[in-house]
Amino acid sequence: MIDLFKFEISALNNKTILLEWRMDPSDTLLEHLIKFKSLIEKDFQVNRCVTGYQSLLIEIKNKIRSLTYWEEHLKKLQKKNKTIIKGIHWKIPVCYDLKYAPDLLNLSKEINLNASEVVKLHLSTRYRVYFLGFLPGFLYLSGLNSRLYLRRKKKPLLKVPKGAVAIGGMQTGIYPNISPGGWHLIGNTPVNLFNPKKKPPCFAKPGDWISFEQIDSDTYTKIESEQKNGNYQLNKI
Repeated sequence: MIDLFKFEISALNNKTILLEWRMDPSDTLLEHLIKFKSLIEKDFQVNRCVTGYQSLLIEIKNKIRSLTYWEEHLKKLQKKNKTIIKGIHWKIPVCYDLKYAPDLLNLSKEINLNASEVVKLHLSTRYRVYFLGFLPGFLYLSGLNSRLYLRRKKKPLLKVPKGAVAIGGMQTGIYPNISPGGWHLIGNTPVNLFNPKKKPPCFAKPGDWISFEQIDSDTYTKIESEQKNGNYQLNKI
């Protein structure tokens, strides 16, 4: 039986605590972490808290004087975990035309599907936002169909295009800006995923849901133009 209240605690430095759950990632664990995070962030001793797949990273205001104190304090706090997680369901437009999908044909060949089957399977899932990282606004999404699993590239690209929708291992995700990356690029979205001038800078948060909607290149250009003019609104379901 999964014990969500059992975690391991360690100090990464004199102001940072790491909590880890030795269990597989799941929606149940994710919702527990999100609820627990909301309680931790209300604690007057804490600056911020960040979620991972199976962990919480806590930055405290003052130096850690006793890890035993923090373990007991957090265990008591965790039992007050009654927040309800709703999560917003976002619909993100993606163009899978080959000019936006440089790795689509190769990925299709590697997993013994044709390109249209890959696109259909990728569109058929409602994904869960587990956490944001390795870039600001990069969404780590769970729920990828197992038929689309493919190990990351042996040789990463130095410049993955902004908005690239990609598959890496058992995950799918979107590159919010130009960056190095080793995932397989199967499409692109014209939507801006991260804007440091907005609060919050990323539209989605852990616990939200993502669905992809296929668009053609003309619609891609239209949305791109609307965004530049400030006239585009991302759809919610």
